[in-house]
Amino acid sequence: MRAKMEQKILSLAAERTADKLQEFLQTLKEDDLTDHLKNQAVKGRAVGALLRAIFKGSPCSEEAGTFRRHKVYSCCIQLLESGDLPKEVASEIVGLLMLEAHHFPGSVLVELANEFVGAVKEGTLVTGKSLELLPIILTALATKKENLAYGKGELNGEECKKQLINTLCSSRWNQQYIIQLTSMFKDVPLTAEEVEIVVEKVLRIFSKLNLQEIPPLVYQLLVVSSKGSRKNVLEGIIAFFNELDKQHNEEHSDDKLLDLVTVPSSELRHVEGTIILHIVFAIKLDCELGRELLKHLKAGQQGDSNNLCPFSIALLLSVTRIQRFEEQVFDLLKTAIVKSFKDLQLLQGSKFLQNLVPHRACVSTMILEVIKNSVHSWDHVTQGLVELGFILMDSYGPKKILDGKIIETSSGLSRTSNQNACKLGARILLETFKIHEMIRQEILEQVFNRVVTRASSPISHFLDLLSDIITCAPLVLQNCSSKVTETFDYLSFLPLQTVQGLLKAVQPLLKVSMSMRDSLILVLRKAMFASQLDARKSAAAGFLLLLKNFKVLGSLSSSQCSQSIGVSQVSVEVHSRYNSVANETFCLEIIDSLKRCLGQQADVRLMLYEGFYDVLRRNSQLASSIMQTLLSQLKQFYEPKPDLLPPLKLEACVLTQGDQISLQEPLDCLLCYIQHCLSWYKSRVMPLHQGDEEEEEGLYQDLDDMLESITNRMIKSELEDFELDKSADFSQSTSIGIKNNICASLVMGVCEVLIEYNFSVSNFSKNKFEEVLSLFMCYKKLSDVLSEKAGKGRTKMANKMSDSLLSMKFVSDLLTALFRDSTQSHEESLSVLRSSTEFMRYAVNVALQKVQQLKELGHVSGPDGQNPDKIFQNLCDITRVLLWRYTSVPTSVEESGKKEKGKSISLLCLEGLQKIFSAVQQFYQHKIPLFLRALDGADKEGEEEGDAGLSVTQRASFQIRQFQRSLLNLLSSQEEDFNSKEAILLVTVLSSLSKLLEPSSPQFVQMLSWTSKICKENNLEDASFCKSLMNLLFSLHVLYKSPVTLLRDLSQDIHGQLGDIDQDIEVEKTNHFAMVNLRTAAPTVCLLVLSQAEKVLEEVDWLITKLKRQVSPQEPLSEEASSQATPPNDPTEKAIIVQLGTLLTFFHELVQTALPSGSCVDTLLKDLCKMYTTLTALVRYYFQVCRSSRGIPKNMEKLVKLSGSHLTPLCYSFISYVQNKSNGLTCTGEKKKKTAAVSTAMARVLRETKPIPNLIFAIEQYEKFLIHLSKRSKVNLMQHMKLSTSRDFKIKGNILDMVLREDEEDEDEEVSVCFCPEHRHCIGAWEAEQRTSQEETEKRNEMPELISVNFGVSASFSRKKQQCTLSYIPH
Repeated sequence: MRAKMEQKILSLAAERTADKLQEFLQTLKEDDLTDHLKNQAVKGRAVGALLRAIFKGSPCSEEAGTFRRHKVYSCCIQLLESGDLPKEVASEIVGLLMLEAHHFPGSVLVELANEFVGAVKEGTLVTGKSLELLPIILTALATKKENLAYGKGELNGEECKKQLINTLCSSRWNQQYIIQLTSMFKDVPLTAEEVEIVVEKVLRIFSKLNLQEIPPLVYQLLVVSSKGSRKNVLEGIIAFFNELDKQHNEEHSDDKLLDLVTVPSSELRHVEGTIILHIVFAIKLDCELGRELLKHLKAGQQGDSNNLCPFSIALLLSVTRIQRFEEQVFDLLKTAIVKSFKDLQLLQGSKFLQNLVPHRACVSTMILEVIKNSVHSWDHVTQGLVELGFILMDSYGPKKILDGKIIETSSGLSRTSNQNACKLGARILLETFKIHEMIRQEILEQVFNRVVTRASSPISHFLDLLSDIITCAPLVLQNCSSKVTETFDYLSFLPLQTVQGLLKAVQPLLKVSMSMRDSLILVLRKAMFASQLDARKSAAAGFLLLLKNFKVLGSLSSSQCSQSIGVSQVSVEVHSRYNSVANETFCLEIIDSLKRCLGQQADVRLMLYEGFYDVLRRNSQLASSIMQTLLSQLKQFYEPKPDLLPPLKLEACVLTQGDQISLQEPLDCLLCYIQHCLSWYKSRVMPLHQGDEEEEEGLYQDLDDMLESITNRMIKSELEDFELDKSADFSQSTSIGIKNNICASLVMGVCEVLIEYNFSVSNFSKNKFEEVLSLFMCYKKLSDVLSEKAGKGRTKMANKMSDSLLSMKFVSDLLTALFRDSTQSHEESLSVLRSSTEFMRYAVNVALQKVQQLKELGHVSGPDGQNPDKIFQNLCDITRVLLWRYTSVPTSVEESGKKEKGKSISLLCLEGLQKIFSAVQQFYQHKIPLFLRALDGADKEGEEEGDAGLSVTQRASFQIRQFQRSLLNLLSSQEEDFNSKEAILLVTVLSSLSKLLEPSSPQFVQMLSWTSKICKENNLEDASFCKSLMNLLFSLHVLYKSPVTLLRDLSQDIHGQLGDIDQDIEVEKTNHFAMVNLRTAAPTVCLLVLSQAEKVLEEVDWLITKLKRQVSPQEPLSEEASSQATPPNDPTEKAIIVQLGTLLTFFHELVQTALPSGSCVDTLLKDLCKMYTTLTALVRYYFQVCRSSRGIPKNMEKLVKLSGSHLTPLCYSFISYVQNKSNGLTCTGEKKKKTAAVSTAMARVLRETKPIPNLIFAIEQYEKFLIHLSKRSKVNLMQHMKLSTSRDFKIKGNILDMVLREDEEDEDEEVSVCFCPEHRHCIGAWEAEQRTSQEETEKRNEMPELISVNFGVSASFSRKKQQCTLSYIPH
């Protein structure tokens, strides 16, 4: 029967009109159609034709048709949700239902939509297939303009849709259908408000889902975000994964965010990687989403939000693959990194800020975490990481090279931040190289490209990176050997420093790759014959490096060598007998090649001698060849006859080419390294080969004999023998003078070498020490001659020592012997050296020179000068001796019996200690505990267990106490005996040592109180000492608490000492700090306190900026939101107001002080301007806060009142004082002055008054925003402010006439004009050229045109060439 019914319906539907079909359908029972439809559909039969027929016969224009259509529609929805339909049938039904939805009246659409919403709320959905219809229904409903019954009222279609979406989003969604429900909204036209509702709902659901379900949901959410609310989507995703990362890192088992157990790290990273890809894909399609991301992260970077986190940084790095955003993203990251380092440095330097601002993770830590996470298939991040690393190294690496030294162009805070950013770039590249194999080739190529192409720029940071890369993976780089060998081809064209760094970096590769080594040797052999000097020096450096690092059979092991080789060793190398024999042949070939250098320029020879010494200690089997080479070279300049004076052919060492005179043979250096090679061989090798190789022993005996002979004959020689006596020409302008200077330098160098040689072989023999002293006297005579000659000439070489050839180890041993050796058997011989104060002073001076070299270059000249460990050990030994000498023999005792000129030895020792403490903190920060232990003598055996546990602070405190005692003794001496230089050095030493104290320790507090006491109790009129001591006080104080109270006390002292700007007022002297007296108050202390006040204002300004960014400037905040952002009793706000209030009293004192003209006045005006700018920033912050119901705190009202009563009126008085003083400077004195003198005076006046308009503008801006804040807060903040009057100015004609008449009398003079308008002073400089009387008359008739501006600046222009510049300053 039902089959017939279906046939009937289909046949009637085929007719042109639907009348008969409608009639037939009306005759059927209600459930017949739906039952038949269900049966047919379930059986898998096509029901599309039947449905089309039913809808055709059920027009919405008739109530019955609408009812039937609704019932069939609902039946189909139930069928779809039943899950019983075949896939093809279900798809067909959905397609038909979609087409028919728009024909329904609004009321039916509302009912259908409610059915869906009810199903979602009750959780009755089975398959969710029917949800495909909901967007069509909601879209159709939104088009209905008529009012429809909804709930208890009536709404139009759009409003109904909004209510339905609201209801849907407020109900609980079944986890199974979350993605389908979210996807549904992409097909519904949504308003901005509706999009926001949907986005908030989906973001709340994140925490309910399994981790694997989040990526598809994020994808759908991103599609929905194209309709709006992009910012909320990005914020929500970033915040969710930031919290998830934190929880994962903390390994919390009781997750508060997720209703699931902690997931494996790899799963979480893979999910994050997928989501990042989804977001990047969405940004490619929707650029607005990318702009919103950058805007959101920039805003977070400025404030305290957690927008920048490992997830968001990984996202940004992935976005760099989109070209239009690449530059913006890298700029954002660069800014964030540098800002992070600056903020960190600011926090570390201020206890005030540390107490207020919680410690937050640094951006650099987050980036390194991204690298660690990127191992989980984050290929889309790696390219961005590499680019970021190189951008940081390129942007923030060292910028300039001047005379071989790297010059930092930035200063202070930014320099350290830039250095840290550069180091971070290198770290990023190194860590990425370790983890990601696919990117290694590109990193290496870029590094090598920079090394080759940036010859004129410093590239030490890239060479360090290359060295680290090769050290961590030498075998991996074998795959990149072609790039390395290609770089070798450019060695001849690169600077020597670059070549040395590059070869040192790639040295481990040469051990594992024979082909690479062969390529290098070919390049070096070519370079050896190059015409450029640098190329030949590079060849020598390369060959010497090869010699040092290819071990020959039978050589001493590294542990037996006197130093560890600086370059890294590679464990893959196995020194078999075959390899060692091959290496010996190879090394001998290189030595033959290097012999060419012995005929080249002095620089190349010097490099060769230095290198041979290092090679000898690494490859002792090559000693015979090396020593034979050096001996044959020495014989060319040695006079073999034992009685011939002088013993050396100095003439042969100098090359004369026409008028050009140059050094050909650095004979002193040759002797130096022969002596060191001989000494090392005798002490290290000969004891192991006793009785072997008599031929070699003969060679070393010959060298010993030659050195002995040279010593004896040098002692006998007089300056006349060298033709270098006082009558010789030493001027740098003649060829003879240049030649004599070179010879003198050689002789002095030879003397130093022989001093070291004879001391080392002396075994504390008295005769040998007498020879040492005789050699020194020869050195000193020549040195005195050079000093005398240089003193008469224009060169400034009088007091400057040339670089000493003494080794640092010898200097250490010599000082120990001179000052600390108390062995009875050595007493007599050492008394010879100790009898010469000049010799002891010379030894200390050389030590100072070595330390200065270390500070400037990072290494010292001579043997072991490039070995950091040896240098450190020598520093420890030297420091111990100098410290003992200074504390045992005070300067006052030594100077009381001193007759010689120059600094005392104790003072030199103190200067050396100051340099050493500075150098150790610069280069050996990680070894400071060892250094302090060495000073205590605790590095020796038998160290007590109690001493071993002492902290750095305790050890540093012990040293500090010694220097404190010295300073106290100095201060307690008579005023005429006070040694300012020593006092300043002591304070500098104390400053260096105080940096080692932990700020929270009692030792630090003791140091601060001691320094404060010294400043309070000592009244010394020494400006330099006062400055250094005050700097120490401030540097300690800022790490303990804010210095504002200290500044206030000091300002009262300054005011008391200098007096008031009103001479009738007598100021009571407070005398908080005796160090502040009439001599030191200005400019010394005044400039120091102003500088410190400026730093405090910077900190306060930084805090205000952070507070302002917690308050959104775009929309008013609710009371709850505002209170959450900054609580009413926020400690930060309170601290800011207290700081500004105390600073206000500080400025209150200074603006009443009669400061001398110049830098003090100028700096005070600038700082006052900064003070008002900071006050304005605080007012603007409260202007934002007042949008909520929060009012202004009472202490803020008090601050405003204080500024109005105690600062602003006094500022105007101070301005008048400055102007009157300037006027006095220019108007007093004789009428007729020279033009140049008047010009200088006027320039000074204009310079001093330049900050005044800025200050007035800052005050007026402050008052302007106070008025705005008063209106918004309903609090009259202006009641204590005296408003400024009009700043218009008038030029009084009678005064101008009088001045012009004076001009007629004084021709060609500049005249200072003082105008006194109503309420204001105006000082003008009228610069005129006097011409004929007729021109003068015209000038009177043509008055200047006056242009005035509101904030205190006006300028006038004459129609003639005369110029009149006027500065108008209010009372």
